[in-house]
Amino acid sequence: MNRRTFVSSLATVGAAAVTAPRVLGAAMAPKPTVGLIGAGWYGGVNLTSLFRHAGVEAVALCDVNSQHLSETLDLVAKFQSRVPRTFANYRDMLADHAPDIVIVATPDHWHALPAIEAMQAGSDVFLEKPIGIDVVEGEALVAAARKYDRVVQVNTQRRSLPIFRTARDKFIRSGRLGRIGRVETFCYTRGQTQGFDEPVPVPDHLDYENWTGPAPMRPFSTRLEDRGWRRYQAYGNGLIGDMGVHKIDIARWMLGLGWPNRISSTGGIRFPDRSDATIPDHQQAVLEFPEYNMTWDHRTWGRSPIRQVRHWSDNWGVRVIGMEGTLDVTMLHYTFTPAEDDAVESWHALSPDGDPANADFSNGTAGWIGVAEKNHAEDFMAARENCGRCIADVEEGHISSSCCQLANLALELGRPLSYDPETRSVRGDAEATAKLARTYRGPWEHPQPDTV
Repeated sequence: MNRRTFVSSLATVGAAAVTAPRVLGAAMAPKPTVGLIGAGWYGGVNLTSLFRHAGVEAVALCDVNSQHLSETLDLVAKFQSRVPRTFANYRDMLADHAPDIVIVATPDHWHALPAIEAMQAGSDVFLEKPIGIDVVEGEALVAAARKYDRVVQVNTQRRSLPIFRTARDKFIRSGRLGRIGRVETFCYTRGQTQGFDEPVPVPDHLDYENWTGPAPMRPFSTRLEDRGWRRYQAYGNGLIGDMGVHKIDIARWMLGLGWPNRISSTGGIRFPDRSDATIPDHQQAVLEFPEYNMTWDHRTWGRSPIRQVRHWSDNWGVRVIGMEGTLDVTMLHYTFTPAEDDAVESWHALSPDGDPANADFSNGTAGWIGVAEKNHAEDFMAARENCGRCIADVEEGHISSSCCQLANLALELGRPLSYDPETRSVRGDAEATAKLARTYRGPWEHPQPDTV
């Protein structure tokens, strides 16, 4: 599904979901202003969600890609007559007039700096996951949010999808799972690590120097413009930092887990002759929480071990294993399997009667995913109004993002790591502690939690 199709579907669902009191309230008070940094695919999704469910007015768009700016201007025109100002540099945008809200939807290596500077300028932030590219960026983001008293919603929007709350309350909090002994998170997908990218000239519409920013400079290839950057560790944290952060986060939320005591990881690139990607094509991580262990597993080759896969979301989920049964949850369905009998209990979001056998995929899944976007946007605005913290507050996003970043570091170093959030160091491991902050390419300077 491309960006325009997804945004259009989300807008249709959102229009039906807006209640009359919200529309009337928006007409009586000035609309919150919003600026978007990163006008690509999901930046458009986030902006559409705030248009539909938060009554905002877009006043500024920023991207180093002029084509993305043009496409997003077309999107904005569907919601308002005012034409927002456009910028190629986010600092110029913030200096011109800081909006009430700033969306940061750039590639991962550009999350921390603009989000911190938006908070310093007085804006609340709607921040894409993971919150940063390394652990120290996350610490600096949390420090900035607390220092400047800003509301930050991380777009780990599964927390706002009703199916996870229902499954949590029905099977975990009710005690039907019994004592929990293990949690598994997983993703089995193809495509992201396959193929080779040949260097090509940088197109005129892209400022590649500033697109690269603090990351290492590498030859430009066409796929870098459209999510292909995720293939390279220079710009992100691989599949665990892209997909795993969602599932580790929602599992932590459902089970009330904080920081793990220790993280270990194995894996790597099994088939280097198939790709020039630098992210692991398979990885297993163990997160040792005080309560029990959580695992992450991904693989981009072979078949999924999950039976009866009917949609890509079925390859990406959470499994909670207790003494009395096993709970499987994805974005679209849950299944509870008792330990002692065959009375399996399932529910599917796209089924008219909840029976997974009757699930109807003919209209796609954008409507159900749009429910999460709607709830997440409304939660963000409620936190702004009440001076509270969001369901996916920046500190929660930091813990989940760090779990992924530390797993990658444990894989790189070949040993388990025990991170101490109080001292911001890896216990007994000076080498690992030094690697908690990646080296920035000049002239950009890595943010520090004590100096934001």
